[in-house]
Amino acid sequence: MLRTYFSHLRQSARLRKTAVWGLATLVLFLGFLFNVWRVAEPQWFQTHQRDTESLIIGRMVQSRQAGIFSVGGLTGAGMTTDIQQGWITTDQIENQYAAYLNSGTFAEFSPYLSQPGGQGILFSLLDASLPLSPQTKLWGFYVLTALLSAVALTAIVRWFSAEFGGWVGLCVAASAVLSQWLTVFGRNLWWSLWAFYLPMLVGMVYLQRHNLPTNRQFITLGLLIFGAVSVKCFINGYEYITTTLLMMLTPCVYYAIRDRWDSRRCLKGVSAAIAGSGLAIALSLLMLCVQIGAAKGGFMDGVGHVVYSLGKRTHGEAEGFPPIYAASLEAETLSVVVTYMRGVFFDLNTYLPVSTPFVSEVLWQVRYFDLIVLFLIASGLLLWRRRGGSGSREAVALIAATWFSVSAPLSWYVIFKAHSYIHTHMSFLLWQMPFTFFGFAVLGAWLSGKRGEFSKSGNAINGGSPDDAEGR
Repeated sequence: MLRTYFSHLRQSARLRKTAVWGLATLVLFLGFLFNVWRVAEPQWFQTHQRDTESLIIGRMVQSRQAGIFSVGGLTGAGMTTDIQQGWITTDQIENQYAAYLNSGTFAEFSPYLSQPGGQGILFSLLDASLPLSPQTKLWGFYVLTALLSAVALTAIVRWFSAEFGGWVGLCVAASAVLSQWLTVFGRNLWWSLWAFYLPMLVGMVYLQRHNLPTNRQFITLGLLIFGAVSVKCFINGYEYITTTLLMMLTPCVYYAIRDRWDSRRCLKGVSAAIAGSGLAIALSLLMLCVQIGAAKGGFMDGVGHVVYSLGKRTHGEAEGFPPIYAASLEAETLSVVVTYMRGVFFDLNTYLPVSTPFVSEVLWQVRYFDLIVLFLIASGLLLWRRRGGSGSREAVALIAATWFSVSAPLSWYVIFKAHSYIHTHMSFLLWQMPFTFFGFAVLGAWLSGKRGEFSKSGNAINGGSPDDAEGR
């Protein structure tokens, strides 16, 4: 009888958890697909990054008329000029969608050479296999992309909840729902938001289960990272790649500090991450060069394009590039970083518009600089509250991981300074990879005020030793 009773309790607990995470996924999904929570201004939500997304639409049209791997399987546009030399115009963008929805064709196809375009290949495969109208299929692709993005972010929220408790998980979930940048990217077919978070999720889940990894487990971790980074590079190429890689290391920093990894274990962890991600990127670049070779006529055309693209996006000499790139290449790195610190995370004007500039621009807008200050204060208060007490190790590890995570967005703003200078209409997204998540986790940990129940992972709860969890 007792066994039956406890079995029912366990089943009830599992059902409650499933319902909670299902609800979290639904809330994020509705925001990404419909902007239900009105976090983003409606017109911005409808049109954001329609130009890049149209390259996926163009790939599907090209695949339909000439085969999925025609022109190397690259994304692109039905235009007579080279898209590398002159970006797609508004009329050409609309022509892409019209050609797909009305079963049209292209007289010529200009491929975009800077990423493998795996998302275009996958959507082309789905487009060819589904016996539905183009309108229904396109809407289905939005649903799929928004759902994958919601599932990925829910998995991140679940990790925070398991490690630090439900209040922290709620704060992280709220930060994801209220981020206007996550909302406008969440369903975009080009960006496939979920793929950016996949490498970090692999580390979170694996290290949560193997918090003191053995040699064999580090090898497994390296292989998992290889697979996750390979998927990321295939799906959306090298967009924000430095951010993705540093984001991937953030859970390693957390567990290394929480579980007191020695120097040898730290070295093995870093080596596994570098080896796995490095091999994935190298193979992806090799594949891209082959694709460009198929489109342009030679493998070295691919190598040349990769080198050229890297230069114009980073710190190349302005003299070696068209005049349009001069300002971005000559810009001061610090001024670029400051621009992104002034970006808006949440805008109350979408709910309560006011005409007074001070209220509208200062009081109603939460900027990333404001969050940085808030997270600094919360970090100090959390350390002060937990000094020497239960959960202090977890607090130190969380705070360290948080301030390590800020290097992820900063790496792109600094290394890819020229790209960041130009793309201020989209690169504020990087603060959510994953700095704001960890920052709101620190804030939630401080606000919770539960001195004895900081961690919910079963490790070091109520002052338990990290060694107790070895072998889980």
